[in-house]
Amino acid sequence: MSEIYVDGDACPVREEVYRVAGRLGLVVHVVSNGSRPIRPPGLPNVRMVTVPEGPDIADDWIAERITAADVCVTADIPLAARCLARGAQALSHTGRRWTPDNIGSALAGREINRHLREIGAVTGGPAPLGKQDRSRFLSALDAAVQAARRHG
Repeated sequence: MSEIYVDGDACPVREEVYRVAGRLGLVVHVVSNGSRPIRPPGLPNVRMVTVPEGPDIADDWIAERITAADVCVTADIPLAARCLARGAQALSHTGRRWTPDNIGSALAGREINRHLREIGAVTGGPAPLGKQDRSRFLSALDAAVQAARRHG
């Protein structure tokens, strides 16, 4: 049975995940370190997981448990790469599906941006999430769940 893992601390599409999971009868694990309190939705299929604060602890929790039958929702490119390595589906909150074909260049771009920030360049932040982004995310999540069910 497929499950959805949400890297929860900065995920703007949790409500959309809950809606899709409820419709498909899936368990959702919302994993966070508690630095930004997340209100539990009060749904029987949603598990709120609070891990200790620290670098990559939430990522480690997800990466250690996710299987090829599951989906991870994350904006964290290294976590997406770890999930792909375990055979899982991974997508960003904007609906971008991470694949073995695009994750390498995404990791490289992340490193370039990190280096630019270190030398003082302004790289900009993420654009606000719009209605079209949410729609694209919902469509991508449905597709990712279907792919996970086939491959898991």
